Amino acid sequence: MSYEPDVHSAQIAILRHLLFVPTAGFAELQKSTDLTSDHFNFHIRKLVDSDMIKKTDDRYELTPRGKEYANRMDTDENEIEKQPKVSVALIVERQNGDRREFIVQKRLKQPYYGFYGRLGGKVRWGESFEQAAARELQEETGLNGSFTFSHIFHKKDYRKSDGKLLEDKLFLVMYCNDARGEMLSVFEGGENHWMTQEELVLQDKVFESARDFVTYHDQGIPYHAQDYTYDDSEY
Repeated sequence: MSYEPDVHSAQIAILRHLLFVPTAGFAELQKSTDLTSDHFNFHIRKLVDSDMIKKTDDRYELTPRGKEYANRMDTDENEIEKQPKVSVALIVERQNGDRREFIVQKRLKQPYYGFYGRLGGKVRWGESFEQAAARELQEETGLNGSFTFSHIFHKKDYRKSDGKLLEDKLFLVMYCNDARGEMLSVFEGGENHWMTQEELVLQDKVFESARDFVTYHDQGIPYHAQDYTYDDSEY
């Protein structure tokens, strides 16, 4: 069972109750849901099977996984809070004669199909930012390189037609100038190119943030937040 913000309200109620007590009995937890015994038993079994709670001597308590999950709960609203995505964005630079070039990707998957931007991806559980950046570089380009932290960029994307928030992302912008190996020109989900900043902004569809990442890196600005809007055809 995958535990996401739309998990059943009865299971949310059980997890919430167990946040505030060391253990609880069946009847005590059932009371928090207002369900019949049969319906309640179904939901508590789901939580046990998913390793969110465990039963010991007729008492229930949160497992380590359940504690981590339930700790993200908005206890006033009784729901799991939706949080920004945490990703690395990579500035990979080289000097090619008198050209200052960066690796740029053309995105060939949804959403934002056809947009040009920096390579990157989500930070995995337990991974350092440096490890995440090096892994993404190798996976998407075949190159190896070492990274240092540049700055944090908080990017929120809104739909132009109605102002709905589409994406909320925290980018840890990582910098590399020693990429080694032979770059893959094509990978599943995109194409890789070396481009100058001037060449990047001339493309038909460009993430403005891809330009801004380099600007704030050059200026030594540690944190920047910015909102962007997109048409339905772009998202």
